[in-house]
Amino acid sequence: MHTLPRFYCPIPLLAHTRVALPDAAAHHASRALRLREGDAIVLFNGDGTQYPALLRFEQGRAMADLGPQQHTRTELPGRIGLVQGLPSGDKMDWVIEKAAELGVSDVFPITAERSIVQLSGNRLEKRQLHWQRIAESASEQSGRNRIVQVHPLQTLNAYLQQASASLGYLCHPEGERSLLQALATLQQTSQPGPADALTSDTIAPTPLSFRLLIGPEGGWSPQELRKVQAAGIEAVTFGARILRTETAGLAMTAAAIATLGWL
Repeated sequence: MHTLPRFYCPIPLLAHTRVALPDAAAHHASRALRLREGDAIVLFNGDGTQYPALLRFEQGRAMADLGPQQHTRTELPGRIGLVQGLPSGDKMDWVIEKAAELGVSDVFPITAERSIVQLSGNRLEKRQLHWQRIAESASEQSGRNRIVQVHPLQTLNAYLQQASASLGYLCHPEGERSLLQALATLQQTSQPGPADALTSDTIAPTPLSFRLLIGPEGGWSPQELRKVQAAGIEAVTFGARILRTETAGLAMTAAAIATLGWL
């Protein structure tokens, strides 16, 4: 099955109009993919819809004639956020790319006490832009019509202050329950009761939303673990083996999707 080239265009899109492709998309279409006049493509701007289009070249500029707006179902029925302790090297690039492919809605990079890499200033600004471009590219290639939001790098303290109302699970070998047991309980408690069933035709159930917290290579420090647990985030186990930081969050995400029937 041939998949049409897809381009993220953060501009207003309207069915049956002609738009100019942003520079990045135009360069990718004409130089990298070597597409030609009249080639079929797909454009999306992150609002959850997409537009089939035909590529045009007008006075040296790449344009697109948009077709009808299409509503596709490529997003998960709930939201999974990945809170990732900053790993070394370029591992964060890989984590963001694969998280986008799996359907994660948000990635929260965290600078932890045991993070090997420390970013600040101009270097941090460039890295943040780089991470967001990876999220955009991964969404293009995986068929998603929404873009993973890569949040600014922050300390664990700062994250816990703004995430107090968010449900979270921290991967830790000493957790009392497994991730699958915790999700089974979450699924049971979110099922509508008899009173809710009476209004099910008029009120849509609130989608499940939770976050998975993954430490850096050296794990979370004892002090960080105490802070996380004090914030009401449950420590859960995930198998008998120790996973690398760049593997743990993605494996847990995939397991959660399968457990909740979000495939």
